[in-house]
Amino acid sequence: MIFHQLQHELDERATQGLLRQRRTLDSPQSPHIVVDGKPYLAFCSNDYLGLASHPQLIAALQQGAQAWGVGAGAAHLVSGHFEPHRQLEMQLAAFVGKPAALLFSTGYMANLGVVQALVGKGDAVFADKLNHSSLNDAMLLARAEVRRYRHGDMQQLAQMLERTQSGRKLIITDAVFSMDGDLAPLPDLLALCERHDAWLLLDDAHGFGVLGAQGRGSLAQYGIDSARIVLMGTLGKAAGVSGAFIAAEQVVIDTLVNHARSYVYTTATPPALSAALLQSLQLIEQGDALREHLQGLVAQLRKGLGGLPWLLMPSDTAIQPLLIGDNQRALGLSEGLRDRGIWVAAIRPPTVPQGTARLRITLSAAHTADDVERLIGALHELAC
Repeated sequence: MIFHQLQHELDERATQGLLRQRRTLDSPQSPHIVVDGKPYLAFCSNDYLGLASHPQLIAALQQGAQAWGVGAGAAHLVSGHFEPHRQLEMQLAAFVGKPAALLFSTGYMANLGVVQALVGKGDAVFADKLNHSSLNDAMLLARAEVRRYRHGDMQQLAQMLERTQSGRKLIITDAVFSMDGDLAPLPDLLALCERHDAWLLLDDAHGFGVLGAQGRGSLAQYGIDSARIVLMGTLGKAAGVSGAFIAAEQVVIDTLVNHARSYVYTTATPPALSAALLQSLQLIEQGDALREHLQGLVAQLRKGLGGLPWLLMPSDTAIQPLLIGDNQRALGLSEGLRDRGIWVAAIRPPTVPQGTARLRITLSAAHTADDVERLIGALHELAC
């Protein structure tokens, strides 16, 4: 009986155009992939600088495995904290301009850990309504009072902060919103933190490595910094490898080492990954030409998709969402592109709000102008 109920729920999702399914890559991550045995031009990876298959990172990972083995064997606080971990934390902190940094296995675990460690009962969390699910789950697990403000609405956020008179206050937000591609108003958020004695947790998963001078992220893009800011960056997107980090004041990092459950109670990442990421940081820092090329592709795509019946949402980042609205229509367009050998994911609720299903086009510095032109032509064909 219980299995019949599960199947019925899955069938209902399928009817609504919401059923999720996996596809298997038979090739390394790149703009040109093989999925379930068929070749595709892909526009759905977060490998923004094209580093996931970079030969220097492959070599660094191989050398790291040779030197340090393939597993950490224990949590960081037991016997799983290796010299490459320590070096990477130091270099990440310096790269983003913070006193200290702490590695996590994933961005999801980093967000869970930092929110739960910094606030709890009697405190308040203020969250943008379009935040990533990991931030939403983190604030619920923290058991603090949750207050969500309309996307980017600083006036509403200010009113919420003014009404909060006791406890710690933590504002949490994506720096680059993963489904819309727009940037949070970081200077305004920081000003509110200063006025109301609050922390600001920035999830810079889609800004780190891509935005700002030398790819140092969203804080560098805006030219701001503050001891109040706690920065989360992921290492499996622009950095091309895996993992995440929190960068903040030393007292915050020490607090996480002692209280972030998703750090304390999990096995450390393999030290070989940190060896590869040390090489990745060098490539990011030297990657201005890659970022310039990426911005050129963004401009090419936005110009080329003008006049379509679907709205290309405002974004200057590598995330270029094409708003379709209807779930089935978004799936149909994705399938139409797939028939033409192009892979673009259809994003539907609950990942995005009801009625805002979209194609989430993501560009990489590994794409060529011809790749983008092919996508533009296919979408114009499908619009006819």
